[in-house]
Amino acid sequence: MKVLIADKFEAFGIAELKKIADEVTCEPELKDEALTKRVGEYDPTVLIVRSTKVGADTLKAGKQLKVVIRAGSGYDTIDVKAASERGVKVSNCPGMNAVAVAELVLGHMLNMDRRIADNVADLRAHKWNKKEYSKARGLKGGTLGIVGMGRIGTEVAKRALAFDMKVLWYDVIADLKPLDHPNCKRAQLDQIFREADVITLHVPGTGDTKHLVNAGRLATMKPNAMLINTSRASVVDEPALIAALKEKKIRAAAVDVYENEPAADAKEITSPLADVANLYGTHHIGASTDQAQTAVAEETVRIVAEFKKTGRVRNCVNP
Repeated sequence: MKVLIADKFEAFGIAELKKIADEVTCEPELKDEALTKRVGEYDPTVLIVRSTKVGADTLKAGKQLKVVIRAGSGYDTIDVKAASERGVKVSNCPGMNAVAVAELVLGHMLNMDRRIADNVADLRAHKWNKKEYSKARGLKGGTLGIVGMGRIGTEVAKRALAFDMKVLWYDVIADLKPLDHPNCKRAQLDQIFREADVITLHVPGTGDTKHLVNAGRLATMKPNAMLINTSRASVVDEPALIAALKEKKIRAAAVDVYENEPAADAKEITSPLADVANLYGTHHIGASTDQAQTAVAEETVRIVAEFKKTGRVRNCVNP
């Protein structure tokens, strides 16, 4: 069994994979045509990626390719339909980065309420503006709306409840029972947008969720409400969000994902979101903690080990 890792990967994970597979090579710089060419040359049994896109051409190039593993939770960067047509199983590592993303969400909530980033920016410029930055509402007693109550949404809810917030959540899965707490209740999507003081999005980037947050839904939010998106850029209509922020229809927003997002090794971003004063953005770092990356690497190793031993693919998204 040959394994090709076409992205950054934990060193201990590579060492563990070498104990399992006959050959393991890690070439994190591979992408696009270079990836397709390398897959054709090396012809791996297993291909492991993180943010690297795996298209139909790459899948076609791997004559012996059996499994593609996304070392992360989402898998929209992989052409699952093309993989299924070729009998290639696609797997991921759901939940391994849930705590890391939840921690970032709480950080964004605190930052938007207390304007911590603006405080620091003024301090760096040797400006003192205590009067302006003393205008914070506080999170206690506020209502957090969670759209998508999977592993990440549940971890966010746990932390919000510890802040004495009320939680309203929505999910398409009808029989979901994530948390048993008197201040954590299921609600309709429109109710969440009307009533929540903070809304955080944790849904996959699919056709069903494209522009889930649009001008219409933004218009129903409270003027003092805040929006957080650490899921996928396509979930939010960016022009509509920019208009709502500039017109002060909502208080603030925080994002970790962007339309036409630059590559991980890029030096600049051209997103119009970067020019909006009450928009706080991070650099797609939701899962980027040592704890999360270790957990993802461990799960990836488990997937490969189980596949070699039994032929079954753990967490397969196209069985």
